[in-house]
Amino acid sequence: MPVWMCWRNNSIVLFTDFGPSGPYIGQMESVLLQAAPNVPVINLLSNAPTADPRLSSYLLAALRHGFPVNSIFLAVVDPGVGGTRRAVVLQADGQTFVGPDNGLLNTVAVQAQNAQWSEIIWKPEHCSMSFHGRDLFAPVAAKLAINAADDLLQPFDRNDLSDWPQDLAEVVYFDYYGNAMTGLRYHEGLAGKILNIYDITIKQADTFGAVEEQQAFWYKNSSGLVEIAVNKGRAEQQLGLKLGMEIGF
Repeated sequence: MPVWMCWRNNSIVLFTDFGPSGPYIGQMESVLLQAAPNVPVINLLSNAPTADPRLSSYLLAALRHGFPVNSIFLAVVDPGVGGTRRAVVLQADGQTFVGPDNGLLNTVAVQAQNAQWSEIIWKPEHCSMSFHGRDLFAPVAAKLAINAADDLLQPFDRNDLSDWPQDLAEVVYFDYYGNAMTGLRYHEGLAGKILNIYDITIKQADTFGAVEEQQAFWYKNSSGLVEIAVNKGRAEQQLGLKLGMEIGF
C-alpha cells in the first residue's frame, strides 16, 4: 500500500489559546509540516479562553462535530505547562485529541459514546518547559497522523470523570461579533423559555432579523449551543457579559 494511503483521511486541527498574533501557531505548524508533510493542518481556533481549560473544554466539545472521523485535534490550553500534569491522548468516537490532562479534553470524553485514554510516555530530546505544544504535543499529533505512534503511548483507565458535567450553563466564549456562546447544548425543552443572566432576562428568537435592532435575544447557534446576541450590536459590551457568567431559564 502506498504510504500516503495511511493518512489520506487524516487532518490535524489546532485548538489553542495562543492568540491571533505571535509566533506560536506558526512554530507548531512548522513541526507538523516537517514530521507529516502530506497531512492538512487546520487552525480551528487560536483564541480559546485564556488559561482556562474548563471553559475551553466545552467549546472544543462543540466544535469537534464539524470535523470527520480520523481528525486529530492538537489542543493546547495549558496554564500548568512544565508542571506535574500528564500529557495525554484521547480517542473519542473515531476522533483523536492530543493535549494536557488538565480538564481540556474531559468534556469531549464525557459526551462521547466511546472514550479511550492513553498517556504520552515519549519524551522528546529537547523540550521547552514553557512550550509543550511545539515540542511534545505537535510531534505526537504528527506521528498519530502517519500511524507511527504505537510506542509513544500507554493506555490507562479513567474513573474520575463521573462528576464532570456534560453541559455548562456559563458563558464560555465571545466571538468576533461580541456574541456570547455558552457551554449548554440546546434541546427542545428550552424552546420558548426566558434566559436569565444576572439581572437581565432575554427572550429566544430563531434569527437576528426576528428582533428589533439593538435588541438582545438568545438562540441555538450553528454548533448547537445556546448563544446570546444583540441584533446589530455587541452583547459582550452592551450587556456587560463576562466569561464564566452563569445562565438560567
